[in-house]
Amino acid sequence: MENQKFAVTGMTCSACSSFVEKSVAKLEGVEQVSVNLLTNSMTVQYNDSLLDAAGIISAVEKAGYGASLQTSGNTNTSAAGKESADEKQSPSAANTEVKQMKTRLIVSFAFTLPLFYIAMGHMSGWPLPPIFHGTENSLIFAFSQFLLLLPVLYVNRVYFIKGFKNLFRAVPNMDSLIAIGSAAATVYGIAAIFAIGYGLGHNDPEMVNRYAMDLYFESAAVILSLITLGKTLESRAKNKTSDAITKLVKLRPQSAMILKDGKEIQVPVGQIRIGDTIIIRPGQQIPVDGTIIEGSSSIDESAITGESMPAEKLTGSQVWSATTNLTGSFTFRADRVGDDTTIARIISLVEEASASKAPISRMADRISSYFVPAVILIALGAALFWLIRGESVSFILSTAVSVLVISCPCALGLATPTAIMVGTGKGAQNGILIKNAEALETAHSVNTVILDKTGTITAGKPEVTDVLPAEGVSRSDLLAIAASVEKASEHPLASAIISAAEKEKLELFPVTGFKANPGLGIEGTVNGTVYIAGNIQFMEQRGIDTAAFAAAIHDLNDSGKTAFFAGKPAEKSGDKGALIGIIAVADPIKEGSAEAVSDLHKMNIEVVMLTGDNERTAEAIRRETGIDRVFANLLPEDKAKEVMRIRADGKKTAMIGDGINDAPALASADIGIAIGAGTDIAIGSADIILVRSDLRDAVTALQLGKAVIRNIKQNLFWALIYNSLGIPLAAGVFFPFFGWTLNPMFAAAAMSLSSISVVLNALRLNFFKKRSLK
Repeated sequence: MENQKFAVTGMTCSACSSFVEKSVAKLEGVEQVSVNLLTNSMTVQYNDSLLDAAGIISAVEKAGYGASLQTSGNTNTSAAGKESADEKQSPSAANTEVKQMKTRLIVSFAFTLPLFYIAMGHMSGWPLPPIFHGTENSLIFAFSQFLLLLPVLYVNRVYFIKGFKNLFRAVPNMDSLIAIGSAAATVYGIAAIFAIGYGLGHNDPEMVNRYAMDLYFESAAVILSLITLGKTLESRAKNKTSDAITKLVKLRPQSAMILKDGKEIQVPVGQIRIGDTIIIRPGQQIPVDGTIIEGSSSIDESAITGESMPAEKLTGSQVWSATTNLTGSFTFRADRVGDDTTIARIISLVEEASASKAPISRMADRISSYFVPAVILIALGAALFWLIRGESVSFILSTAVSVLVISCPCALGLATPTAIMVGTGKGAQNGILIKNAEALETAHSVNTVILDKTGTITAGKPEVTDVLPAEGVSRSDLLAIAASVEKASEHPLASAIISAAEKEKLELFPVTGFKANPGLGIEGTVNGTVYIAGNIQFMEQRGIDTAAFAAAIHDLNDSGKTAFFAGKPAEKSGDKGALIGIIAVADPIKEGSAEAVSDLHKMNIEVVMLTGDNERTAEAIRRETGIDRVFANLLPEDKAKEVMRIRADGKKTAMIGDGINDAPALASADIGIAIGAGTDIAIGSADIILVRSDLRDAVTALQLGKAVIRNIKQNLFWALIYNSLGIPLAAGVFFPFFGWTLNPMFAAAAMSLSSISVVLNALRLNFFKKRSLK
């Protein structure tokens, strides 16, 4: 059984990726196929005795797209090495796509704006040069618009190539809508130019004036330009996702110092083997997963666990790749290298979760699959009927063109992008950055919100929460002594105690004889008295009784706070030391977090918390915020698995996080929401970004999603109602009875009215405000 990855080119929408997937899935020997529109890739699991890569590529090409086997340059294998010269000098495929779309967008609007001005100038009373006025100048007026349209048609020719190709394959998609709409308007406009020329040549001013007002070149240009704007935004989102993967890869250092035959040797990370002894000094990143065999240190594991509290590591402790050593030096044994390391697995999880997301079928694509073929059949049927009835060629042509024009799905093509454009703009005004239309489409149906703890619910920065002095010791003395001793310490939590003392403007004392005891605490002499600070084990080891504070310690532990003890150690063997107090440090809950959870509950949304922290702290946060369920002690892959398990229960999930460790879970959820103050990688893996890092904005984002989807459905109604009601009239159904026909000019007016209705309805989203939930 083979499992191969292919690059696929030419896909423009979810219908394209779905068609490619179906084409490959039909091949004998294919067990599983997944097409990722975001990365333009396809993963195929197949029986290599029945099928080969060439057969798969052939199937994709027959479907009208390009494919090639990806044999090198995958993310994981490049993670261990450095960027090649080619990668630095040439833009990525995603960058190239963004540049191409930007060029198309600039050209489209550069010619569409003057075309629209000329076309609408007469009706709107805008000033126009004399050459565009009068019956005698009608041909100049018409032909100038046609010339302005040509560059727009050329730069956006891909819509016609793909759209008509899909139409002829009986799988019409959004490109088909764009193609048939723009083509109908263009072809009718060209016919009108010929009619104007005929009228001028035969001195028929009535015909000239009628057809001079029947030009719809601006309709074709506006549709193509707006759709290109939407595609440009999509390509930028793809590029951001590629950047996120690249940043993940760069987290691992390129080289490491290993101990071999008693000598220190620097080697590329890719050459580290299981069992190698690696030397780590303060400030260095850990290159692979392993076990400490000598030394101790504090390690910042926020890249993996998301926790702001550094982890104390002793001999025998595990260390993970992409984490950062803070204080001591140590050596460790490499246990997992290459693609087996934690950071490599995170990269793989992000890629796999992204690829496993089923593309959302756009509502307009579903409608077009029935609407477009029906319209073409009606137009052909009407023409054939009147031909048999013996009507004139001009009557037959007028009837067929009227059906196509009034049914022209220009407004259908506008229905989604206009609402998305206004909705995303309104989101930005509210500090909510929405990357793509799918995010909004998914947001409206979310019924389970999954939250990371640190940096999402909490501030992500430890603070002193309680200062509990012993009897006879003042609060300020306890804080000043503890801060004085901690100032000489490299322990990351020391900054929280020092900051608290500085806020209260306490004067710190000089310290002599400072000593750090890894895994226990520190000690130093202040004004001739020895003081120690650290955990409860350190106090017990130095003869200090903490029984008087048993109740307080229990309460602090239940609240998820970390207790630091300060005391005077016993001077002689058999003496008792004295505890001078306890200082509690915790990661405080952000303002608004509890309110956001309450609002989500009012929207009938379940709230779940995933954290790498301990169960006691997690439970304390749950009680304080009202969260429904918590899962603690989770690694990144555990978080992603929990998200997938919740989805497997039939839940529509939104994952909210801020750390590198949240990236797999963000990608695994139906929709990922990143806290704006979080890491670039979390932001790159998410679909929605909360700039203000306020959970209440997540509630607003979900409400906005509901408003936008409701607006899109309304737009689809207005896009079709005029057209559908006018089709029988355009086809001549009432002509034998009442003599009623529909002039193409009025057909186009109805088409324009539907487009105007769609745009005006989408603009209503500008009045969106977060609903008060009571």
